[in-house]
Amino acid sequence: REESPKPTLALEYTFGRRARRHNTPKDVAHFWELGGGTSLVELIRIPITSHNLRSFAVVLVLDLSKPNELWTTMESLLQVTRNHVNKILTKLEKTNPEVAAEIKQRMWNHLQRDHPDCALVDPFPIPLVIIGSKYDIFHEFDSEMRKIISKTLRFVSHYYGASLVFTSKSEALLLKARALINHLAFGYDKSKSVSVDPSKPLFIPAGLDSMSQIGPPPASDSDLGKMRANTPLELWKKVFEKTFPPKSFCDLQDTKDPAQDSQYAEYEVDVMRAQKNQ
Repeated sequence: REESPKPTLALEYTFGRRARRHNTPKDVAHFWELGGGTSLVELIRIPITSHNLRSFAVVLVLDLSKPNELWTTMESLLQVTRNHVNKILTKLEKTNPEVAAEIKQRMWNHLQRDHPDCALVDPFPIPLVIIGSKYDIFHEFDSEMRKIISKTLRFVSHYYGASLVFTSKSEALLLKARALINHLAFGYDKSKSVSVDPSKPLFIPAGLDSMSQIGPPPASDSDLGKMRANTPLELWKKVFEKTFPPKSFCDLQDTKDPAQDSQYAEYEVDVMRAQKNQ
């Protein structure tokens, strides 16, 4: 717990196990973690397949301490993932229509039938959780900045039918995030608690927010009038990027070459590479 975490290299795998009752086989949850920001987004195709789509969930971790990278990271990762999942769904409709229909039906399960926002949202095809990390740094931001980031993430999460949770190293926040992961991985009951107070860490399970509670994008009416946007999502993006202009894409690329990292040293391979480079 005290050691500082190493950055994730490319696509890392780990697993979790829970026993439901004494003397019963354990449930196993597989965790794939994609590192490198948006530079290795193509690797998403490896873990998400037609065999596991029914039990798959996506957890998107966004760094709250870097708002200028936040929208770009979120948009590119969600877009690539969604396109890939939709491709699999299209194939499944031909080979296994029942499963495809079940997945499509489940997309809407988090919203009650009479939820006023049914026509305004576009749920992600598989369960999605958005985690805002480094809340401890974010908490030091100016309150107006915090409000814009919190409101925007609430809108995006609600729009995609996702759960939203802010975390840091604090034990209480980690427990909440862990409960959400346990719900996705092992089917434990999901937490019913909701926290939408912008001065506290947000915790909003999917389907428990609404457009009326979130309110309009945080900009003056005259500014909103000048912004040309075809969809609500586009409008929120423009308002957000007015306050936090996105960093240019080349700044976001991962520049460190893992092959130079001493922890991956392999004598024979390194000698061959040195010869080749020479």
